[in-house]
Amino acid sequence: MSTLVTVVKNSRHLKDFLRLPHVIYRDDQNWVPPVASEVRRTLNVNKNPYFREATLRLFMAYRKRMPVARLAIIINELQQKRFGVRSAFFGYFETMNDEEAARGLFAEAEKYCISKGARLLEGPFSPNHYSELGLQLDFFGAPPSFFQPYNPPYYGELLKTLGFRVSARFWTMKNDQIRDYARQRYGFSRKLHNLNGYSVRSISLTDLGTELERIREVNNDAFDSNWHFLPLSQAEYAFASKYMKLVTRPDLIKIVEHEGQPIAVLHCVLDINPLLKNLNGKVGPIKWVKFMMARRTIKKLIIYTVAIKKAYRHTRVSYLLLEALCEMLQDFDVVETTWLSSENIPAVKAAESLGMRPDKHFAIYEKGIGP
Repeated sequence: MSTLVTVVKNSRHLKDFLRLPHVIYRDDQNWVPPVASEVRRTLNVNKNPYFREATLRLFMAYRKRMPVARLAIIINELQQKRFGVRSAFFGYFETMNDEEAARGLFAEAEKYCISKGARLLEGPFSPNHYSELGLQLDFFGAPPSFFQPYNPPYYGELLKTLGFRVSARFWTMKNDQIRDYARQRYGFSRKLHNLNGYSVRSISLTDLGTELERIREVNNDAFDSNWHFLPLSQAEYAFASKYMKLVTRPDLIKIVEHEGQPIAVLHCVLDINPLLKNLNGKVGPIKWVKFMMARRTIKKLIIYTVAIKKAYRHTRVSYLLLEALCEMLQDFDVVETTWLSSENIPAVKAAESLGMRPDKHFAIYEKGIGP
């Protein structure tokens, strides 16, 4: 049975691209539908500042005129120059359990990548290193937390069949009884704030633009040497942070300053996935009111990022961040990290100090292409 692969070039193709996951996961009670308008916004090359330096091409595979697989290809010349590898990223990968369709889809995508000079295809990145990334490797019967990839078990096997290999592994860590653990081990009464020029505070919503710049400054310094990291521009960070108020609160984002200068950030978010599931990919005024009311009941906290400027990594800053986090944990039952790698030993040890243990595992895949 033949498969037709085409580039997404009209509204009908884009609609199929957005709707395909709803077909694949229609019987999966754990899947959380993404908000379609947000996916559209992210993939709009005229609005998303990331695509000022990167190119995007979307592919759809059809069988008997029915969509069966999709893929996005992202090529960023700055990424290639910074890391010296002529690579392309793939993302937004979804497919029926159909090797022929997946093979045809990647064959066309690889032709495009080769024509653009790429010699390595890596992913999933949807669409970049600071977005959702990786394939889930285990715990397929459990619902995903906010910002976690989610996919059927057969995705990884399909990629291996198509010649991909695992190039990076990472995992999340979790403590299901964090309130009691933090209270018993650390207590909540220590006050290390405002000592020797150091101070810790929550972000201010009245001057959010300036606060975002402080956070971006710290992140770009702290993560500069990280795998696949590109410094975020002001426009990129503002774009990515548009809905920050919906996923977190000011008291869940702490900035550490020294002599008035930002040197570290603790950024936590709420696990809003159960609420997103109720939206079913669509938004509206009544749904948002219900969303904001239900958000008050969330008891799972996700440590989104912990960033310390390189010059301050061996100072009292880590203790200040631990104190700030323990204060937050008074209101939560569960705490979870976003992805960690074996190379980030300080982050893993910090998670272990909070009684967190490895939970779900994920992987990035790669394949050499071209001559």
